[in-house]
Amino acid sequence: MRRRTPPPPAPLPQRHGVDPVRVRLPVDGTWATVREHLVERLTGAAPGAVASMFDAGLVVGADGRPVSPEAPYRPGMFVWFHRELPAEVPVPFPVEVVHRDEHIVVADKPHFLATTPRGSHVAETALARLRRELDLPELTAAHRLDRLTAGLVLFTVRPAERGAYQTLFRDRLVRKEYEAVARYDPALVLPRTVRSRIVKERGVPAAREVAGEPNAETRVELVGHRGGLARYRLLPATGQTHQLRVHLSALGVPVLGDPLYPEVTGPVPAGDFRRPLQLLARRLEFTDPVTGTEHTFVTGRALRAWTSYEAWTAGD
Repeated sequence: MRRRTPPPPAPLPQRHGVDPVRVRLPVDGTWATVREHLVERLTGAAPGAVASMFDAGLVVGADGRPVSPEAPYRPGMFVWFHRELPAEVPVPFPVEVVHRDEHIVVADKPHFLATTPRGSHVAETALARLRRELDLPELTAAHRLDRLTAGLVLFTVRPAERGAYQTLFRDRLVRKEYEAVARYDPALVLPRTVRSRIVKERGVPAAREVAGEPNAETRVELVGHRGGLARYRLLPATGQTHQLRVHLSALGVPVLGDPLYPEVTGPVPAGDFRRPLQLLARRLEFTDPVTGTEHTFVTGRALRAWTSYEAWTAGD
């Protein structure tokens, strides 16, 4: 099998902890110029934005030199540019560093902060913040947490080692424990293992369960209950998008503060940091693939609805 040639290194520096956008021109392209292709490809850009980038010399090739607006289309060519950063409301909670060494950084992410740049969340992400705060421009994420979920995230310091840590998650060699607060149902028999097939379609906010061979598995345990609420321990064996939220909702006890399950109620408005989703990535355990060290990390955060339901309800 022929190996794919790796792309050349980025000729542009990061901005605000965010990498430049890299675009590889399709091999089967029929566009006359590079600009013509980017105008068609970047459909979400403001009218005239692509032309303005070329006129300002902001689109560069592998040598770091500006690409001419009339440069002919060359299949397989790489170009780079910096996206126009969206206006983002700062998330007013810190990213706590639980562990740092020459290979990894383990961060304790707050609710409402995306893990990595995506969509309208770019500079206000855990990755971009840590790159800036720790002066680690090559930091990358080994996995992701949903923006609304808080807790532990593993980042890698050296790009060459990222694959080794990602393989841990792919091969299910990381023992993950989550915690959730939801309604208490005395009729719900726990512990139990939930298995189902979950599908997440692009552009659709919520995932859904469908018939077919299960691709998602979660062990659900009851830790305690009081005042009509329960604290659940969730042990996922797989990592499907929104898996824990889907499985608790299917059991009839959706996570408190969930805007998607069991019904989509609309996104939380930007700047509204009240009543965060009561889901927390509490614990990570794994054998370091580079050093052989046995790691166990535990979050320093607690779910507010459990410690003070009144405060969570009031949004304090």
